[in-house]
Amino acid sequence: MQYRTLGRTGVQVSTLVLGAMNFGSLGRTTQDEVTAMVDAALEGGINLIDTADMYSQGESEEMVGRAIAGRRDDIVLATKATMPMGDERNHQGSSRRWLVTALDDSLRRLGVDHVDLYQIHRWDPRTSDEETLSALTDLQRAGKIRYFGSSTFPAYRIVQAEWAAREHHLSRYVTEQPSYSILQRGIEAHVLPVTEQYGLGVLAWSPLASGWLSGAVRAGQDITTSRSTFMPQRFDTTIPTNRARLDAVEQLATIADDAGLTMIQLALGFVTAHPAVTSAIIGPRTMDHLHSQLAAADTVLSADVLDAIDTIVAPGVDLAAHEKFDTPPALLDPAQRRR
Repeated sequence: MQYRTLGRTGVQVSTLVLGAMNFGSLGRTTQDEVTAMVDAALEGGINLIDTADMYSQGESEEMVGRAIAGRRDDIVLATKATMPMGDERNHQGSSRRWLVTALDDSLRRLGVDHVDLYQIHRWDPRTSDEETLSALTDLQRAGKIRYFGSSTFPAYRIVQAEWAAREHHLSRYVTEQPSYSILQRGIEAHVLPVTEQYGLGVLAWSPLASGWLSGAVRAGQDITTSRSTFMPQRFDTTIPTNRARLDAVEQLATIADDAGLTMIQLALGFVTAHPAVTSAIIGPRTMDHLHSQLAAADTVLSADVLDAIDTIVAPGVDLAAHEKFDTPPALLDPAQRRR
């Protein structure tokens, strides 16, 4: 396992992060399975675990908390808030009112008195940067969080938050968690230059592109990734976007074979090769998934392999831009672009 400094924090983290989205009802995992995966991940050198309050509506945090009991101090623990937690209209977002409550709920579920990294899961257009950063700064000063970061923020929102922190003399985001993979390279054109400029650590989610780069999606065979059961539209190869992805996967498979790598090693090695990226978040659902992903821990792609990838998916290009989750609200809601 390789280790890198998380932004400018001085904290050393593994280049692979154990993501806990599949822990609980979403991934149909039991506590024993989760504990076994956490054990294996720590033994494999992973020292950062990333979860969120909304993963299986709190169940993931509870399972992670039980799995790390007795060894909290050896783990860099990260969680997230802002996504809806139930039907109550104010049980979401990044207002002070909600973040204070959401963090206390997360700490209770995790069974800890603080988290190392608290992340705003999505930009909340209804809440000012000053409101959010002020609340996070106070929670940091209270010792409940060590650092805080953003997730899936557009580049201009990262810049705006940095400006607001300086303008109002508040603590600032130290990390960004964007979607990034060989098939989704758009952040190379805007987000990653900004995170480099401001010295933010980058924890990339979905480096296997929801299973497209796991080896489970190939032409002429049944798709076996679990995501295809609850996101069927993302794997319907009659859709032009998905056909383009499948064509790219077939070409990437040839590159991987020629380099003596698995598709997973190629995909994770690509993400961690970018100088702006600190770590890639893996999200195993089974022990077999975890072992296949841990096998990529020390993968370093040669310049020839990286150049060959560039000929298949050009730098800065998203093959499925509509899946990025960072589109400005006015482009999604006509009411926000009409007088």
